[in-house]
Amino acid sequence: MIRVLLVDDQPLIRSGFRALLDLEDDIEVVAEAGDGAAGVALARQHLPDIALVDIQMPVVDGIEATRRIAADPALAGVHVVILTNYGLEEHVFDALRAGAAGFLVKDIVPEDFLHAVRVAARGDALLAPSITRQLIHRYVTQPLPPGAGAALSELTNRERETVALVARGLSNDEIAARLVISPMTAKTHVNRAMAKLRARDRAQLVVLAYESGLVVPGGP
Repeated sequence: MIRVLLVDDQPLIRSGFRALLDLEDDIEVVAEAGDGAAGVALARQHLPDIALVDIQMPVVDGIEATRRIAADPALAGVHVVILTNYGLEEHVFDALRAGAAGFLVKDIVPEDFLHAVRVAARGDALLAPSITRQLIHRYVTQPLPPGAGAALSELTNRERETVALVARGLSNDEIAARLVISPMTAKTHVNRAMAKLRARDRAQLVVLAYESGLVVPGGP
């Protein structure tokens, strides 16, 4: 059972998502909150698998709520997915830096929304490829900070290859096919890279890959 926490200041939005999720046998909405502070408190109380968090809310916004959840060791199993009204906005990359596992646009079709929740729950997804490309080109085409590549020095060559493919949006199965290895081996490489880089999830692996120059926007 996938346990979901809804955090959005618009009751109608929460009701719509809840109605959709409640129809699924393998998904349970465990709580709802109307602001980020209440959302963090409910995350600590219910320990959901997924927290769907609106980016703009009163009291505590979605970015700060994400930061608090990501910083709490007791909430390490909570995957934060940011909800936004727009295809892209300037705060999304800040949310990824804060520890979000990805984000969804609120006008997503129901089938894609349910698929995204299930995929995010197993930690094997990030963002839709079109959104990823926009995000990269808007936020990551800046000069690299000093020493950005040093973070990757602990990785083996195969782990570096794997991280680069994660940054391109490939799933574990797709990485396995590309590198001619088993899906389990691909998953092992991803998990080891995350551990060495102290990345909370695949989203942070992507940020590190682009910030370090391992992958460049528009590259192969």
